[in-house]
Amino acid sequence: MSKIRPPELEERLENGESLYILDIRPRNTHQRDGIDGSQNIPVYGDLRRGDETEFRQSLSKVPKGKTVVTVCKAGVVAKKATAVLEAEGYDAVTLAGGMRGWNGYQNGSIGYRLSSLLRGLLP
Repeated sequence: MSKIRPPELEERLENGESLYILDIRPRNTHQRDGIDGSQNIPVYGDLRRGDETEFRQSLSKVPKGKTVVTVCKAGVVAKKATAVLEAEGYDAVTLAGGMRGWNGYQNGSIGYRLSSLLRGLLP
């Protein structure tokens, strides 16, 4: 299963690459703190419990011709969404660190940099 680091996602977005950013967190959380241009299918709780039913029923909303970047709070539950998408033939990756990682990267936080060094996410 593939993942994408926040700096790579930012670069690909800045270069105008056609990505479909799929935020699976609850709708109100996505509206309050989502990546610009991201779409929301609020199935975080279901996938966390291991229930893929609603997510699978929503896949018609997700285009097949683009790389899908799945996003959740910390990247753990989004891995489940990525696995479902890959099994259904989508080109899908998980945002490493989720929104915590994205926000930490965007803010240049020391916590993000240290965590990234420990996880080997930064060069």
